[in-house]
Amino acid sequence: MKFTLKDYQSDALGDILTNLRKARRYWHLEGDRTAFSLTATTGAGKTVIAAAVFEALFYGEDAFEFEPDPGAVVIWFSDDPTLNEQTRFRLLEAADRLDYHDLVVVQNSFNREKFQPGKVYFLNTHKLGKKSLLVRGHDAEQEAEQTGQSLIEMRPDLRSYTIWDTIQNTIEDPDLTLYLVLDEAHRGMGGTAKDKSSIVLRLINGSGSVEPIPVVFGISATVERFNQAMKGAAERTTLTNVLVDPAKVQESGLLKDTIVLDIPAEAGAFDTVLVRRATDKIRESTALWAEYAEEQEEVDPVTPLMVIQVPNTPDPAQIGHSLDIIREQWPELGPNTVAHVFGEHRDLKFGQWVVPYISPERVQETPRVRVLIAKDAISTGWDCPRAEVMVSFRPAVDRTHITQLLGRMVRTPLARRVPGNDKLNSVECLLPFFDAKAVSAVADTLMNGDGGEPPVPGRRVLINPVEMTPNDAVTGEVWEKFLSLPSQSLPRKSARPVKRLTALAQELAADALLPDAGKLAHGELHKILDAARARYSDEIAAAVRAVHTVEGQSLLADLIGREKSFQDFVEEADAAVIEDAYRRAARSFSPDLARTYADYLAAQNTEAASLDDALLDAHADVAAMGLVPEVKEYLDEETDRLAKVWLDKYRVSVKRLSDERQDIYRQIKEMSTEPQDVDLTLPGLRMESTTVREANGDEYPLPKRKHHLLADSEGDFPVDLNQWEMEVLDRELARPGLSAWYRNPSRASQDSLAIAYREGNGWKAMRPDFVFFYEMHDGSIGAAIVDPHGYHFADSLPKLRGLAEYAEKHQEVYHRVEALAKVDDRLRVLDLTVPSVRKAIAEAEDAKSLYGSSHASDY
Repeated sequence: MKFTLKDYQSDALGDILTNLRKARRYWHLEGDRTAFSLTATTGAGKTVIAAAVFEALFYGEDAFEFEPDPGAVVIWFSDDPTLNEQTRFRLLEAADRLDYHDLVVVQNSFNREKFQPGKVYFLNTHKLGKKSLLVRGHDAEQEAEQTGQSLIEMRPDLRSYTIWDTIQNTIEDPDLTLYLVLDEAHRGMGGTAKDKSSIVLRLINGSGSVEPIPVVFGISATVERFNQAMKGAAERTTLTNVLVDPAKVQESGLLKDTIVLDIPAEAGAFDTVLVRRATDKIRESTALWAEYAEEQEEVDPVTPLMVIQVPNTPDPAQIGHSLDIIREQWPELGPNTVAHVFGEHRDLKFGQWVVPYISPERVQETPRVRVLIAKDAISTGWDCPRAEVMVSFRPAVDRTHITQLLGRMVRTPLARRVPGNDKLNSVECLLPFFDAKAVSAVADTLMNGDGGEPPVPGRRVLINPVEMTPNDAVTGEVWEKFLSLPSQSLPRKSARPVKRLTALAQELAADALLPDAGKLAHGELHKILDAARARYSDEIAAAVRAVHTVEGQSLLADLIGREKSFQDFVEEADAAVIEDAYRRAARSFSPDLARTYADYLAAQNTEAASLDDALLDAHADVAAMGLVPEVKEYLDEETDRLAKVWLDKYRVSVKRLSDERQDIYRQIKEMSTEPQDVDLTLPGLRMESTTVREANGDEYPLPKRKHHLLADSEGDFPVDLNQWEMEVLDRELARPGLSAWYRNPSRASQDSLAIAYREGNGWKAMRPDFVFFYEMHDGSIGAAIVDPHGYHFADSLPKLRGLAEYAEKHQEVYHRVEALAKVDDRLRVLDLTVPSVRKAIAEAEDAKSLYGSSHASDY
């Protein structure tokens, strides 16, 4: 893969490969057909996951010990040829082992007896329609039955095989496995499993002489309809569906954190006012991206796009008037910068302006287009991460159309979060025809899903927010203390220390921080394996003998006495057996390390008759080491230790690199099975609501407090807290020596203090509510975590344990780490800097008993 998979993408890949392994076995050994789905929110990178799946299917995947399927054939099916072409491009962009020849668009001239293994064939609904050249002449008996008359089979252009023939022949070939991948699987599934009217369902359930496709894999953000159809599918086993946690998608930085909704504060026609405001926003965004690109020394800054959304029957004069305003407000906007994506597919005139058509999938890659005119959701699968401002002329009743289009605009343009800047991590939507009640409904849909997609934890939807910037009253010493606070990353359950070290070496060499880091890394890994050979020499020697021998039994049948007996035999293993054992070990260590270490051992072997013999002996030694579990454990421990040494050694140098490069090192640091300490980023610009709107449209201002790290022009910060959280805040603000405080963001961002904790078999991140900064008796700045959290929540005790472990690990950083809860109208506090309190938390069965015990005190 050209891309490093996010943690949740890697988890999904592992689950999918587990299903495909079962599906292949069920089909070839038992003849059972299977189906399962992948559900992931818009923007999760479903195509990137699919690219990794196809590479594993065709070439294997060492990380999950997945053997390639030499007979794998994939049909990628959607209802839109344009979407197929976009998917094909994305697969090529993501995969480094797939090329154009492996991704075949099935044209009308396609004519093969069977599909070729190792290829993905792109089909769409139109290619399987009754009038398509690919299907004409198929199943003449069925057509005669439907029409009531006998028909002569006519195949156009002397076609030997229709596409249905090709599908059937591929299914019947015992050496091939046909996989059907349904893109946007919720589409075309309107009928029941027994309904053959849908082309999609004909592929799934078979039709006429064509059998059902053996393995069906549905991909979508909303697959309920697909899953329902699978439940009734005849003779098809449903495997465990793969569900991507939307919270992890939001945490990844692939999606924008904030959606800002601007609406008029009073009734009236304000479309011209908000068009002017939208233009100012896109100009500001353009300037911010240019400034960021200059700061990061990037050659090509992001060129943000403004989308004008109009009703399905738009008024050309109104659109023209809007373009007049935009041109007037943005005089430097050049020619050929406005386009539309209407269904007319031709130039259209709006007022005095002639606007050309552009296909939706080309918008992202055409930076000269700065203003795009659209109707509703444009088309399924269209994404434009650089679209950052939208003004919608849809009325309030069309909020579904608005949320659909916003859903196509939520990807981050750099596929990562810009540290400390809410503005560059947001999308803004201006709604001139919406009132407070209607816009609240839009906000709820964007945060909680529309009944199809799952909710998106961590996403913020703000209505008419205000910008907060660094508070001039906060001293440099406070900011230094803030940057010293260690945040934590979540462990990766599929982390491999060798891969982590070699990835780190590659990046250190690329940034000229450690020349020849790759060679140095492998040299150190060879030393570790040498030490393992010496440490576990007896176990490895026994394993070498096992590699070089093949044990079996012979059955002896005495035909006269009618008796049977077994006799053991031992034979020397040939090269093929040794190489097979070596490949298994290589998957465990890493193929690259196994190769270089085998070469290293072969070069030291002076007794071998030839280089080939020396290499075979080396492969046997590596294979034997792979049979000793302690060797792998030792390798992982020592490799992890070395990676930590290098990360610490070059930490300061890395912080001088660009945000993009720092983000790569952050991801490498997170490639661990244990939480890792990571640096916080200074918050630079945050957008916060200053008012609260109830569902009925009522509005009231939020209270404000001084001394926050970020503030408005008056030095104030708005706070949206419950009654006892506000009580905690005010008590802390009244303490002597207070210098500043920080409302820790609850969403995943680099300026949010995160603390890892275990829950069940996995890891999650808690984000304490408050961090306070005080001037200590010696003049230094001290930090305190104060976290009000209800004891009745299911995660209360796991969070307490995570916070206690964090407090113990970082005793020198904080002078107070306190957890609070309200018990019987009294605020009770647990001081996690006290060892006995931490011990009680570790042994407790519930959080409530802790707050009621002698380990807690009144706040």
